[in-house]
Amino acid sequence: MATEGTPVKYPNRWIQLVLGIVCMATVANLQYGWTLFVSPMQDKWGWSRTAIQLAFTIFIFFETWLVPVEGWAADKWGPGPVIMFGAVFAALGWVLNSYASSLTALYIAAVISGLGAGAVYGTAVGQAVKWFPDKRGLAAGATAAGFGAGAAFTVIPVANMINASGYQQAFFVFGIGQGIVIAICSFFMPKAKLDPSIKAVPRLITSKMDFTPTEIMRQPVFWLIYLCFVGVGSGGIMATASFGPVARDYGIARIPVTLLGVTLPLLTMAMSIDNVCNGATRPLCGYISDRVGRENTMLVVFGMEGVSLLGLVFYGRDPLGFMIFAAMTFAFWGEIFSLFPSMCADTFGAKNAAGNAGTLYTAKGTSSLLVPFAAGMSAGGNWDRVFILSACIAFTCSFLAFFVLKPWRRRFIQENNATIEARGAGASTAWKPA
Repeated sequence: MATEGTPVKYPNRWIQLVLGIVCMATVANLQYGWTLFVSPMQDKWGWSRTAIQLAFTIFIFFETWLVPVEGWAADKWGPGPVIMFGAVFAALGWVLNSYASSLTALYIAAVISGLGAGAVYGTAVGQAVKWFPDKRGLAAGATAAGFGAGAAFTVIPVANMINASGYQQAFFVFGIGQGIVIAICSFFMPKAKLDPSIKAVPRLITSKMDFTPTEIMRQPVFWLIYLCFVGVGSGGIMATASFGPVARDYGIARIPVTLLGVTLPLLTMAMSIDNVCNGATRPLCGYISDRVGRENTMLVVFGMEGVSLLGLVFYGRDPLGFMIFAAMTFAFWGEIFSLFPSMCADTFGAKNAAGNAGTLYTAKGTSSLLVPFAAGMSAGGNWDRVFILSACIAFTCSFLAFFVLKPWRRRFIQENNATIEARGAGASTAWKPA
């Protein structure tokens, strides 16, 4: 405990940001590497594609729907124990995948790995918005970029190991390695303790009132935010799970592609590029939204997501067209994981940011329920219906965010801030029903 006159030492928040990014990059394969395993499992066991993709839906469901609990635990006890929990379960889930010889075992492994990924994701993003009230969009985006782009560094070795040693060996080796890296990081991640001189940027309207996860669910504005998250997330989730089968159905998955002197099968090359694009837009759009506003940014990027999906309809069967519009789809989808956590902290306060962001993050789980639906719609290789539906939803969310959510959210924050000011200095900032 510091004595009077002794300067208080605060943890270096940039180191905490880096640790969160490393954890996210390491756990990213659980989602973004999945599509590489779908066809090998189908070939080995003869399971239907829809049955295999149900495991992905289960993974996303448990990755997202328990994040509010994991975020609450991180708010209460600090990120370290929750990240360690995530490390153990992320490793165990993939190890079980390597031994799964039945769909039941595959689904159980999906539950376990989903719990692990969710613990890491929800905690890392929640801590980022706490450490950086002055750069929430950038910090949340950089952290989410680890999850979006992390798989870009491992997709090639994973694909190579699948081809050389089989998908089961790849599950086992990378599962153990991922768990070890995340566990090491967890020992160096304390509760957020911020220098009081660091304040939120004045150009963005932010809440002075702190809501808990159960309280935000009583606010109608939360459900509009949630609806937009589900809408835009659905197209990206379906793309993440399905681009491997899409490329295979189009007959272009194994076409050799050379880029910067490196020759790879088209699907492997495209996935590497996709994950880089997915990660790059997260901090970029977060940074932009810190300056021009969350909904203004959403208007543009959600609209471009719709354009990208329509591009796959018209040009996706051409190898170059597939690579370009797949990359654009990932680029303009990934930024939701910086924009929405930042918006959540701006709207409902930073004190319970991990739990609140986790509650909002369940929207990703809701989106995942459409993955088996997409697999059914694409029967016979007809993916156009999937892409057109997703594009229409993205365009709708673009207009909702700008024309409905923007004025509603501003009014909500201003009214709550006025309530805090009316209570007077030193009063509790916790939400109280009107």
